[in-house]
Amino acid sequence: MNKFVIGIIVFIVLFIGGIVWYQSTPGKYDSFAMCLEESGAKFFGAYWCPACQSQKALFGKSKNELPYIECSLPGGQQQTQICKDEKIESYPTWEFTDGERLSGELSLAQLAEKTGCELPTE
Repeated sequence: MNKFVIGIIVFIVLFIGGIVWYQSTPGKYDSFAMCLEESGAKFFGAYWCPACQSQKALFGKSKNELPYIECSLPGGQQQTQICKDEKIESYPTWEFTDGERLSGELSLAQLAEKTGCELPTE
């Protein structure tokens, strides 16, 4: 094999290894996001909603641990049945166990205060 082919193979192996390593490391807010779900909080959003994407971005890699409920059907013109049943009118909407709903992007501190979940220290 020539050096070019070997170089490409080494690059591919390192690239794939980096992806596997990144995906296997826990996110900074994993336990916080899981606590939100355990507390009974619900995060209603839509895939096309910029504020929802921004809300998720606050959690970085931990966004997949959020108690997220997708409200938009493909095409973005209709709502899922669960969101119709819950009468969700805007995105993002957070619902808490005390029945209170807050719409708009919430800070991590606001979510911690509403749920009693502890934010990780820096």
